[in-house]
Amino acid sequence: MIEFYTWGTPNGRKPHIMLEETGLPYTTHPVNIGKGDQFKPDYVKINPNSKIPAIIDSEGPDGRPLRVFESGAILIYLAEKTGKFLATDKRARIEALEWLMFQMGGIGPMFGQAHHFLRQAPEQIPYAQERYVKETRRLYGVMNARLGEVPYLAGTYSIADMATYPWVARYEWHKVALEEFPNVARWFKEIAARPAVARAMAVTFQS
Repeated sequence: MIEFYTWGTPNGRKPHIMLEETGLPYTTHPVNIGKGDQFKPDYVKINPNSKIPAIIDSEGPDGRPLRVFESGAILIYLAEKTGKFLATDKRARIEALEWLMFQMGGIGPMFGQAHHFLRQAPEQIPYAQERYVKETRRLYGVMNARLGEVPYLAGTYSIADMATYPWVARYEWHKVALEEFPNVARWFKEIAARPAVARAMAVTFQS
């Protein structure tokens, strides 16, 4: 059984999609980051960085419970546990990991900063807004070019797509019109139509 600690953010949605896609049994534990639940001592024992998501697998690789934090690490762990959505062929595997890291190092931080300065900052800072919206649009351009060559970021549907989709799902938050990036729009529509993705994205969190 997977004990899944999360909240309704893009990073929190990523493992949720993977859990639904793989069919692994799991229990969801909401961690209300708006109320500071991520800083409670019991949760810090699970994730010392006080972020969501995190998991505890009661049946780790050696048969003992295993804790995993950081959304990218969780996706890789679940892919290796199930043998799904991460290629075993070395060339294809590194391609999937490249695009996963593209999300972890680029899309997540940059889209997140755009969200903050456009929606949450206590004062309007035009320089910051311009900087992060411009970089967000550049990243959309990278994705659009890639998705003009292949159906999915790693060629076939993988954890790289699961990691990226929840961030793109907030395209209105960072002032992007998907029709400007037709290949991304096609990819987005196809992933949104997957039943497992729809189930994961439909979950509301309360605690």
